[in-house]
Amino acid sequence: MLSATTILATLFYAAIGILTFVLSFVLVDRLTPGELWREIIERQNMAVAILAGAVAIGISTIIAAAVHG
Repeated sequence: MLSATTILATLFYAAIGILTFVLSFVLVDRLTPGELWREIIERQNMAVAILAGAVAIGISTIIAAAVHG
């Protein structure tokens, strides 16, 4: 059975991972030329959407590896 400490540690690391992901993705959005979300939503630019998805997967992989050790 899981202890309260294990559950709290899991929630803590999950929160840190999500916060790191959001901050990293916002940074990538700011560093790219143009407006990323406008290209994806208004102009239906599939190439930009695929790029944003690939960036999200890459950032998630890096964060998971850093948290897991």
